[in-house]
Amino acid sequence: MKKERFLVTVKTYPTLSRKYGETVCTAGVRTDGSWVRIYPVPFRRLGEREQYMKYDWLECDLVRNTSDPRPETFRPTDITQLFPIDHMGTKGNWRTRRRLILQTATVYTQLQPLMDGARANALSLAVFKPTRILDFIWEPEDREWDPAKVEEMRSRTQQGVLFEEDAWRQTFKLINKLPYSFSYRFEDADGKFSEMQILDWETGQLYWNCLKQSNNNEEKALTKVREKYYGEFLTKDLHFFLGTTQQFHGWATNPWVIIGAFPIPRERQSDLF
Repeated sequence: MKKERFLVTVKTYPTLSRKYGETVCTAGVRTDGSWVRIYPVPFRRLGEREQYMKYDWLECDLVRNTSDPRPETFRPTDITQLFPIDHMGTKGNWRTRRRLILQTATVYTQLQPLMDGARANALSLAVFKPTRILDFIWEPEDREWDPAKVEEMRSRTQQGVLFEEDAWRQTFKLINKLPYSFSYRFEDADGKFSEMQILDWETGQLYWNCLKQSNNNEEKALTKVREKYYGEFLTKDLHFFLGTTQQFHGWATNPWVIIGAFPIPRERQSDLF
């Protein structure tokens, strides 16, 4: 079996699954610009050697995840072999990232082709360039995980069904659930207005970091997150990594969410050579 090589561009905030436990959706771009989604990945259970960062190159054997209809979804044949082999840095004003993500991969500026592609089950991951950012908002969410799902997970954990590793089973602790959801409102090249939720792990972690720095003042923490996403990022050449949710893929009017932000520095004349 030939090993797949791809650059990690997306790590979503952990979610709970009755079947898999706590999982992270990882997605990235192959050297030819095509997309791959790795699901499920029990990221916090991976060893130090296996844990990876965004813009790490991963190389492993992959097979189609037939329980997920989205065409780019695969799973590693051996999760212990899913580890980083290199990292793509930001040298030369992000030259290598720009070349792969904005020049080799397809960049969409219109939402309709993405809607059509998802409905035809031909597309579930993409790079998207919004024409105009209108707002960055947040909304309150449940502050605790679904109790029924947590109870089922703990029961399966105790039975040794969910986590085979005894050490992990004994120390298992749920990651904090985000008390807010974050979204961008934007306009595409056709003048179509949309609002999409951001599921990027970095967004959630930024909130927790800002909350700690603000002495648990939620309003101050939320303001700091907005300053990053609606202040600093708008000075960049902002692109989105979009993905469809498995639940709504193939039939919903808009199954797309923002699974990562790509606030690349604006191109300079010297970057063209």
